[in-house]
Amino acid sequence: MNTTELKGTWNEQKGKLKQKFAELTDNYLLYEEGKKDEMLGKLQIKLVNTQQELSTLLKNT
Repeated sequence: MNTTELKGTWNEQKGKLKQKFAELTDNYLLYEEGKKDEMLGKLQIKLVNTQQELSTLLKNT
């Protein structure tokens, strides 16, 4: 998922992730310009084991 795709749909995806994973806080879902990799790393640690699993999760959200 590229940065443009992520930015364009992030609010929608964020809401769906919060519904699916109640343990996620805004700190995990904070999207800041230039810190995409940091945010995705936090999500990967919290939710799944691999970057591929996270990518699949975000595509299906």
